[in-house]
Amino acid sequence: MKGISTKAVHTGQDPDPSFGDVIPPLHLSTTFAQSAPGEHKGFDYSRAGNPTRQRYESCLAALENGHHAMAFASGLAATDAVIRLLKPGDHVLCSYDVYGGTFRLFERILKHQNIEFSFTDFIKRIADFAKHHNIRLAVDNTFATPVFQRPLELGADVVIHSVTKYLNGHSDVIGGAVITNDDQLAQDIGFIQFAAGAVQSPFDCYLAHRGIKTLAIRMKQHEASALRIAHYLEQHPRVESVLYPGLPSHPQHVLAKAQMDGFSGMLSFYVKGDLANATALMQSTRLFSLAESLGGVESLIEHPALMTHASLPTHVRKSLGIEDTLIRLSVGIEDVEDLIEDLDQALTLSY
Repeated sequence: MKGISTKAVHTGQDPDPSFGDVIPPLHLSTTFAQSAPGEHKGFDYSRAGNPTRQRYESCLAALENGHHAMAFASGLAATDAVIRLLKPGDHVLCSYDVYGGTFRLFERILKHQNIEFSFTDFIKRIADFAKHHNIRLAVDNTFATPVFQRPLELGADVVIHSVTKYLNGHSDVIGGAVITNDDQLAQDIGFIQFAAGAVQSPFDCYLAHRGIKTLAIRMKQHEASALRIAHYLEQHPRVESVLYPGLPSHPQHVLAKAQMDGFSGMLSFYVKGDLANATALMQSTRLFSLAESLGGVESLIEHPALMTHASLPTHVRKSLGIEDTLIRLSVGIEDVEDLIEDLDQALTLSY
């Protein structure tokens, strides 16, 4: 199988051999009967492995063109498992605009375990640098998804996802994933998954695997609508500026085009005025729900400074451009004309 839509629909979804179920059954059992002590049919305890999770993990690996995938209870649990590969004294170089929860994990917890963290801007050339200096490179591919970017093909050693977002796509599952082509890394992270126990439940694996089937067509709609909305906002008299990599005005537009197949459904914009105007806008939308998270079929609007990135110190937020007038949209798959109309009336009411 080569096409990503084909992989999303069929990988890990072979009909059940017992009864021919086209959709394999959900295995909820925590434990499995053994024919003799230590002799079983591949599974003994669901923390160590589960048929439903195994099928799902095979699909995750296939989407990223990877050999191994491990499903975790959340995106942060996946990140934590990768960081557990390090030892005291090791140094992590991290993207400055990393997810706020990841920043909190690094700065508030892991830093106290004598692991050092530095934050800077990243581009694809970092993969070449890392390979040259024998440095491991992990990439969070949550926003782009493997539909629009496959970091393993660009030189990354590890790919991390918050499955909660686009991969599941329906705002009803918390989950994370780690994918790699490195056999030793897979063995080490797999042991951490088993020993630390932050595995994704069989039911959530089943739901996420179900959501992935429509990933490719969802992402195309997310992107098409986001681009339309970005152009609309860029011309609006009450919008200061728009940040969307699909716009030629974005400072890294050329880079994004060079290493990505698309630009996803996430965009941010600065409104003119102050916090009161931004708050009024967010409280006036009817289709965009004021909520954290992203990547679901429904559109969301949020205020990074007070919501998703509130855990960042004020001076760090300011240095990243996370001002009181910055608003973030997760563009869903609704009719884009309705979404634009919703934003238009909200912008009118906010002044």
